[in-house]
Amino acid sequence: MHPKRSIVWSKNEIDLQDPFQRKWYYRQVLMNGRAEDVAAIDWEEIKKYLPELNLPAEINRVWESYFNAQT
Repeated sequence: MHPKRSIVWSKNEIDLQDPFQRKWYYRQVLMNGRAEDVAAIDWEEIKKYLPELNLPAEINRVWESYFNAQT
């Protein structure tokens, strides 16, 4: 896939079949994406990978709170 430059500016193409690149892309979207970018990703995968994404504490807390409120 070809990511938006507003999200990823260091690569022209990302292989989302590669688990490392997929997690890296999710991290970039959660840190740099707009609302429509975040809405377009698989939230179940975000929930699954959240502990591995190494997000800044503030962003991680938002997502942990969101997913905890869903259960």
